Amino acid sequence: MLAEADGTVPHGSSDSSMRTSNIINNNLKPDSSILISKMEDVVIPFSSEVPCDNNGQRMWWAFLASSMVTFFGGLFIILLWRTLKYLWTVCCHCNIKPKEVQKVNNPANTAATPKNPDEKEEVPISEVGWMTSVKDWAGVMISAQTLTGRVLVVLVFALSIGALGIYFIDSSDPIESCQNFYKDFTLQIDMAFNVFFLLYFGLRFIAANDKLWFWLEVNSVVDFFTVPPVFVSVYLNRSWLGLRFLRALRLIQFSEILQFLNILKTSNSIKLVNLCSIFISTWLTAAGFIHLVENSGDPWENFQNSQSLSYWECVYLLMVTMSTVGYGDVYAKTTLGRLFMVFFILGGLAMFASYVPEIIELIGNRKKYGGTYSAVNGRKHIVVCGHITLESVSNFLKDFLHKDRDDVNVEIIFLHNISPNLELEALFKRHFTQVEFYQGSVLNPHDLARVKIENADACLILANKYCPDPDAEDASNIMRVISIKNYHPKIRIITQMLQYHNKAHLLNIPSWNWKEGDDAICLAELKAGFIAQSCLAQGLSTMLANLFSMRSFIEIEEDTWQKYYLEGVANEMYTEYLSNAFVGLSFPMVCELCYVKLKLLLIAIEQKSEQRESRFVQTILINPGNHVKMQEGTLGFFIASDAKEVKRAFFYCKACHDDITDPKRIKKCGCKRPKMSVYKRMKLACCFDCGRSERDCSCMSGSVHSNLDTLQRAYPLSSVSIHDCATTLRACNYIISPPTLSPVNAVAQKKQRNGGMRNSPNCSPKMMRHDPLLIPGNDQIENMDLSVKRYDSTGMFHWCPSKDIEKVILTRSEASMTVLSGHVVVCIFGDVTSALVGLRNLVMPLRASNFHYHELKPIVFVGSLEYLRREWETLHNFPKVSILPGTPLSRADLRAVNINLCDMCVILSANQNNIEDTSLQDKECILASLNIKSMQFDDSIGVLQANSQGFTPPGMDRSSPDNSPVHGFVRQASVTTGANIPIITELVNDSNVQFLDQDDDDDPDTELYLTQPFACGTAFAISVLDSLMSATYFNDNILTLIRTLVTGGATPELEGLLAEENALRGGYSTPQTLANRDRCRVAQLALYDGPFADLGDGGCYGDLFCKALKTYNMLCFGIYRLRDAHLNEPSPCTKRYVITNPPYEFELVPTDLIFCLMQFDHNAGQSRTSFSHSSHSSHSSSKKSSSVHSILHPTGRTGAARAESPATSRSKAILLLLLLPLLLHVLCKCVFVCCVLEILSVVSDLCSIVYLTFAPSACGPHFASAFMK
Repeated sequence: MLAEADGTVPHGSSDSSMRTSNIINNNLKPDSSILISKMEDVVIPFSSEVPCDNNGQRMWWAFLASSMVTFFGGLFIILLWRTLKYLWTVCCHCNIKPKEVQKVNNPANTAATPKNPDEKEEVPISEVGWMTSVKDWAGVMISAQTLTGRVLVVLVFALSIGALGIYFIDSSDPIESCQNFYKDFTLQIDMAFNVFFLLYFGLRFIAANDKLWFWLEVNSVVDFFTVPPVFVSVYLNRSWLGLRFLRALRLIQFSEILQFLNILKTSNSIKLVNLCSIFISTWLTAAGFIHLVENSGDPWENFQNSQSLSYWECVYLLMVTMSTVGYGDVYAKTTLGRLFMVFFILGGLAMFASYVPEIIELIGNRKKYGGTYSAVNGRKHIVVCGHITLESVSNFLKDFLHKDRDDVNVEIIFLHNISPNLELEALFKRHFTQVEFYQGSVLNPHDLARVKIENADACLILANKYCPDPDAEDASNIMRVISIKNYHPKIRIITQMLQYHNKAHLLNIPSWNWKEGDDAICLAELKAGFIAQSCLAQGLSTMLANLFSMRSFIEIEEDTWQKYYLEGVANEMYTEYLSNAFVGLSFPMVCELCYVKLKLLLIAIEQKSEQRESRFVQTILINPGNHVKMQEGTLGFFIASDAKEVKRAFFYCKACHDDITDPKRIKKCGCKRPKMSVYKRMKLACCFDCGRSERDCSCMSGSVHSNLDTLQRAYPLSSVSIHDCATTLRACNYIISPPTLSPVNAVAQKKQRNGGMRNSPNCSPKMMRHDPLLIPGNDQIENMDLSVKRYDSTGMFHWCPSKDIEKVILTRSEASMTVLSGHVVVCIFGDVTSALVGLRNLVMPLRASNFHYHELKPIVFVGSLEYLRREWETLHNFPKVSILPGTPLSRADLRAVNINLCDMCVILSANQNNIEDTSLQDKECILASLNIKSMQFDDSIGVLQANSQGFTPPGMDRSSPDNSPVHGFVRQASVTTGANIPIITELVNDSNVQFLDQDDDDDPDTELYLTQPFACGTAFAISVLDSLMSATYFNDNILTLIRTLVTGGATPELEGLLAEENALRGGYSTPQTLANRDRCRVAQLALYDGPFADLGDGGCYGDLFCKALKTYNMLCFGIYRLRDAHLNEPSPCTKRYVITNPPYEFELVPTDLIFCLMQFDHNAGQSRTSFSHSSHSSHSSSKKSSSVHSILHPTGRTGAARAESPATSRSKAILLLLLLPLLLHVLCKCVFVCCVLEILSVVSDLCSIVYLTFAPSACGPHFASAFMK
């Protein structure tokens, strides 16, 4: 009625104006006239804010009244309902409680009238009515626990924000204006939104348990003051901006909506959104109220004091007010506005002072590296976690991103729970194109999702090598592996482990699969393996460490030892597939072709073996020999200085590159490479064996051609190799030829002719390598003793029954009386509380089964007995192991074990990581090394006891017990000072290497690989193993190759057995286990004597390489040279350094020792099955002269030497004694006579006395034996 009586006229609507005037004139009544006369008292003059009303009449009170009536009317109804319900309960049902009490207090009635169980079920059924069902349905609809409820909640919030946006648009119009609902688009949209809000309000009201509290909620109050005015505006065709700004209070629920959508998950993010939403909603709501009252004016001032302010000016006013700045450019003029500002300053200032700092703190504490990785299409990424420090990251990046690698299109993601320091952050910025850092933990699945671990190519886990508790560090890394594998089982993981025994725990992870690329780099195992190989060939640890590390080439013009060393340091290990041009050729043939033609050194191949379970088993063969032929797709392991150089092996084509002399011109050609015929490939292999050219060879002529068809039928092309065909053809020749000698007898006769020693250079190369399962039957029977267990169950290591530690303990006197020489002394520092270093990993390579029993070097441990008792559980199954309780710093203990006669002294410490000062971590090892080097020895008696094979050229020691040119280790003949004792010292801190050698000029800041002790192989640091992480990632076979080289043959099967029992298990010798002995080993080749002596004086390394490969199937790969060998003048220095993979034309000197991969010799162990140390010494001495003679003159003269008469022996002995003074005079002028002079003088006097004493009878056949005794 009020709306009709007020009848306002909008601009531009004459029809509605006339209609409204007619209604007023026709329907005017006395009551309405009185009402109008009363309202005329509050009529204000015309204002431009109400353009539709010529009389200036406002209707704001109608809109406000609709909201107030709705709110208070509903509140009154709720209170009235509650009051009536309470009165009904109290007055009309007051007798319910006494009756219930009476029933409880009367047990007789309870017993007399038992309750029917059916009645109990009827009670809850009668209470569930249609109202309860509707209430439950409404609760499900608005609950965020269901999909429908979440969609509804999100939709309501989105529409509330939409309604607030419409308010922002309408705020630019007057506060009150006449609008036609059918023409105003924003009003129609707002009407639709509010209808939806009304329906949602009804659902909330039905689902509410407490109607009163629901009515007083903030969201309900917002609906009261925003929904009814919209319906009034439609009815009156009038719009009032009013309290629509209250929709901004809906922003308070923003965090809840984000939690429903699973966007906010952390407490900090939820708290941050809550604070921001409360602050913004309060700010916008207060600005809306100021906008309303300032643009309307005070009612009691007849709205005359209004001012025109936009909504955003009010927002600005509230902000400067909350911040207590108050510029004064905008301020409130109305009384209502100023009164509101008084109270808002109190609350707003408190909110601003508390919320804003907390918001800034949360934003500031937010992780700087807490984002999410965005993968780049076409680019792989890896995740690196674990021990992330400046040292570990710099070492990893330096090797991973080395320029010698091909283009590394891999992005490195570092994940660590601690933010990087400034130095590490600067390192990341220098590599920002390929490196990113994210703060988090791999134990948190959310952080794994952030770095996209499921799409990563691999995950690398770095270990803290300097951790005082290595077991705890390994446990942490194992937990990281478990977490990552639990999140994504298919991810490839490469992890570092500190202790070998902890590798067994990785096998317990179901998804751990080493066949799929998962690898564990055990630092203790590899460190001990590198040091053990140095015991067999000094300097090998340095060479291997340089091969598997990426080093840049440093050119030096001066002719110094650093020049040749650094040329070798630039070589690394690479893999590449071999060209089809090599298919059908034997490994030595391909190896020689690669070295001579391509300037590449091929040391191993990966070949597919028999098929198992629908997949091929890939095996790595290191210098396999003639019986292995190249197949298509064979992967080769090369030593080269650049990855681009290795591509030559893949691009090589015999048709296109056969005449090219410059290997740099070998590039990819476009010609098709046809496969050779069976006849052509057999002829080529045969010509290589016989040593003739293809044109001059007659191996494939005559009766051999008649067998070709038979061979093709018997051996398909896909499965037979050239060498097998050639061998079969030779077998046919044996059968067809007139002689009746069988191949087996021929082999036996050849062995008899050579005296049971290694084959001489004139032997066929194929005789140097036997198929393990094709050893003659008699030989297998000799190697197999079914009643004795000599090897472990895998056949990879020598084994003996477990021994009690008390039986291997030597006292100082017992050690002194035991003639020890050629042994390995291990000086170990440790106590009861020290962490175990894993001495088993040091002993296993020295007890590999590819050594014969008499070739095993005795091992003597010098250290704390309490510590060695803890290690003995893993050592009691290895032969030739002794313990001398004591300390490595005691010179008496060192002299007792004849350290001056040892082949190697190893210095280890288990206490290195217990000291915080890094410069003091290696103090024990450094002191022990300096102590040994300062010792002096009188070696006149030691030479007679341990070096009784006779005198060799100056500066060189005896040959190996097998009388071959290959020396397991060659050292100085006379050791009178500790500086000449071969020592290898383990270091933790690289900078401490400067203290090992007092005569070097290494700068403390020099990198480890550039220092003299490391180049000479006398120092080893665990930091050099960091490069294995990146090397293993780029090629998972690299780690297998390294472990095969340095561990003596450890396999995953053996690790499984050690995980079960933690000890080696003995096994009986079978053809299968004996076949595992047939593998090559690293040795050193001396050039001063033997069949290669002619190349030692000015010869070329390339000629030595080819001759050793063809004659003995020995693969040479480096030189161990005296430090001052490049000088023309003699030098007393006995230090040597490593030269890796010299070029073909590299000049040799007689004192060089050559690193080589030597084949296993089946014949070496036949003449002796078990050797004591003393018998080994005398036996070697008696065979010295004959062995050297047979090697130098391989014409069967050994038998003649043995058949010499007693008179001839007597003459030689007398001649030898007469020439001793002359030899003494000549040796004084040699380069190496400084250390031998005093010894030879004593020996000369002793021989003179012996001659005068035994002159009448010394001419007998046993003169040599009496002289030795």
